[in-house]
Amino acid sequence: MDELLSRITIEPDKNFGKPSIRRMRIRVQDVLEMLAAGDPPEEVLDAYPDLEPDDIRACIAYANAVITGRDIVVA
Repeated sequence: MDELLSRITIEPDKNFGKPSIRRMRIRVQDVLEMLAAGDPPEEVLDAYPDLEPDDIRACIAYANAVITGRDIVVA
């Protein structure tokens, strides 16, 4: 799971410091909102062509780590 979480970055000067994917301006929140709305991963990838399937898994892993209180180290 740590390999997936390494895809999540937090930079104060991007996206107001919100967790993002691989230093891009795509927020974890945006991906999770699409999935929660019922959009399949393929639609998320279509909406954000720079994403890879592992990025979606990383967002889910990040959400799991947050809600379970796991310590997270992000770049």
